[in-house]
Amino acid sequence: MGTVDLLIQGLGVAIQPINLLYAFVGVMLGTLVGVLPGIGPATTVALLLPVTYRLDPAGSLIMFAGIYYGGMYGGSTTSILLNTPGESASIVTALEGNKMAKAGRGGAALSTAAIGSFVAGLIATIALAFLAPWVVSFALAFGPREYFALMILAFVTVSAAFGDSALRGLVALFIGLTLGLVGIDLQTGQARLSFGVPDLLDGIEVTTLAVAMFAIGETLYVAAQGKRAPATVEPVKGSLWMNARDWARSWKPWLRGTVIGFPIGAMPAGGAEIGTFFSYALEKRLSKHKEEFGNGAIEGVAGPEAANNASAAGTLVPLLTLGLPTSATAAIMLAGFQQYGLQPGPLLFTSNPQLVWGLIASLLIANLMLVILNLPLVGLWVRLLTIPKHWLYAGILLFATLGTIGANPSVVELGMLLVFGLMGYALRVFHFPIAPVVVGLILGPMAEQQLRRALAISQGDVTVLVTSPIAATLLTLAALALIVPMILRARGRGQVLTQMAADSD
Repeated sequence: MGTVDLLIQGLGVAIQPINLLYAFVGVMLGTLVGVLPGIGPATTVALLLPVTYRLDPAGSLIMFAGIYYGGMYGGSTTSILLNTPGESASIVTALEGNKMAKAGRGGAALSTAAIGSFVAGLIATIALAFLAPWVVSFALAFGPREYFALMILAFVTVSAAFGDSALRGLVALFIGLTLGLVGIDLQTGQARLSFGVPDLLDGIEVTTLAVAMFAIGETLYVAAQGKRAPATVEPVKGSLWMNARDWARSWKPWLRGTVIGFPIGAMPAGGAEIGTFFSYALEKRLSKHKEEFGNGAIEGVAGPEAANNASAAGTLVPLLTLGLPTSATAAIMLAGFQQYGLQPGPLLFTSNPQLVWGLIASLLIANLMLVILNLPLVGLWVRLLTIPKHWLYAGILLFATLGTIGANPSVVELGMLLVFGLMGYALRVFHFPIAPVVVGLILGPMAEQQLRRALAISQGDVTVLVTSPIAATLLTLAALALIVPMILRARGRGQVLTQMAADSD
């Protein structure tokens, strides 16, 4: 069966009324948390994990993907109107978008961001549909040693790509790997790191760790910041629609941003913010209106926003086909799959094709929903910015606690929620990334199992790990993944800092 036929079948799943409702709820929540600075889609998906564990897997995953896409859309609103990026990938949008808003062209900036996001999301989702089967056919040749090498690549990726320091990322990863050792060893039957607590014999729940690290830790961190002066929201003046000149200056940046963002999102060492840096630099170089950059150039909003949303679809390529997360939200979505006993990878495409293709097809519908909702409801999103933070984060704390108790009513589970929440707060204070901890807990036991299988097959010969061409290639990529993000970040941020310095002059 061809990709087009599978995608049509997936659309049949996605347009079921209940799945349309899940997609709508997802994009609404995603836009909301994208607009509210500091929350983000990863925290939202983590909060919903314990609440959705008894729901339909397809519907819940469609909702999670809608939250991811919606968060990318919503982040541009605060960047443009508040000069406060809702997501790290929206930092570049703030450079030109807020200048356009101050000049009375906030409506045009919001329009080019929304339409560019739609165009990029549509093209990138179609690319995901056609690229995924090819990656799956390649991954079906994997054995234990190839899977172990893939896990090493995943470990290095999340350590190097998240946060500002690869060393801090590795420390966070090893915390997660240590937590993954807790419980009964499946091969020997011995208890490990359980300290005589029966509740720990089954290991640490991924949902508990994710909720604690992302939701509880973030709430404590925000509370510790104290009161700050409220930022000024720029009013949206004039029409929300672009004029003919804006369209003429935007459509090429949309396409170029898509071409840049999708492959970078799919790369193990990628990241949406890297694509936005490159897109901004390219638009500035190609623009016929270079004097407007730093003063509100519409190309500086159109290109980076397209790259931002294209990277979200790109991130789903390694997640769905290889089980490899390349963003914090993808790491939490991986936990969501495992919550339902599903392991993303090539076998998922053969064992549960309806779920996978329904999820991919739902992204097309979510994109359409987002472009229809974002511009008419911009007034609502702006009013959300006035919600007092102490109310917002108190609600998150209550929701996280009740959700965890509802999923696993245990005193030990509640205690772990508090301990891991404090750990998440400490990691934020010392600028350690959070996602590697969750990825270490999820993939650590799987990597251990594949390593043991590979060594059992080779009768203890460790050279078997590098004699396979695929495994050797993946290990080489892992080595490159430590180096490439540092170079890309240094170049991209250097360009943005140069632009900021020029703006201040």
